[in-house]
Amino acid sequence: MEWFSDPQAWISLLTLTALEIVLGIDNIIFVSILAGRLPPHQRNKARTIGLILAMTTRILLLLSIAWVIGLTEPLFTLLSHNVSGRDIILFGGGLFLLAKSTHEIHASLEGGQDQTPANIAASSFVVTLIQIALLDIVFSLDSVITAVGMADHISVMIIAIVIAVGVMLFAARAIGDFVDRHPTLKMLALSFLILVGVSLLAEGLSFHIPKGYIYFAMAFSLGVEILNIRQAAKKTNSNKG
Repeated sequence: MEWFSDPQAWISLLTLTALEIVLGIDNIIFVSILAGRLPPHQRNKARTIGLILAMTTRILLLLSIAWVIGLTEPLFTLLSHNVSGRDIILFGGGLFLLAKSTHEIHASLEGGQDQTPANIAASSFVVTLIQIALLDIVFSLDSVITAVGMADHISVMIIAIVIAVGVMLFAARAIGDFVDRHPTLKMLALSFLILVGVSLLAEGLSFHIPKGYIYFAMAFSLGVEILNIRQAAKKTNSNKG
């Protein structure tokens, strides 16, 4: 590894690792919500496999970097807009995320009708992993393109991704269990996914929404909800006392 003695490469590694963790937040939320639809004994396994799939997808995309860069080349023109392979993937992923989030919100609110064979099949382990894998491709695409712009060495990018996924694996169970314990937080997380879906649709249509705005909105809403949860817990404890 010729970059090992290069301070600039180490800075790129640290910066890219932090960025990969931040960009992976929506991935953790999506994996946790899908895993929450499974029986309790399968949830941690689904979260682990889902995040390993995310890591594998990103590494494979990095190793096929020429193909990834080629995705930004225009394929055809629609209404004076150049459409690339990346645009199609992001637009399709945004639609899928909107549809899936809306379905999950409906299932959460209409719980009494959630035991039909179709819903049971949709919550099966294999189908859940397929859905995670599909969204991993969409989430990984922008992540890999960002990584390419920030580091010069493939090995630096791969190490950053492995470290970031390791951190996410460590946090995924705690996040998933916390979301499962608080239905209002799950609804907020689904709203976040709708926001991410809209962002992907906009990116697919070449309308760039700065991610800082999205993450600020998520962080602010999450902060308010955590305060609500703590206030409710204090009220419950005072009533017991």
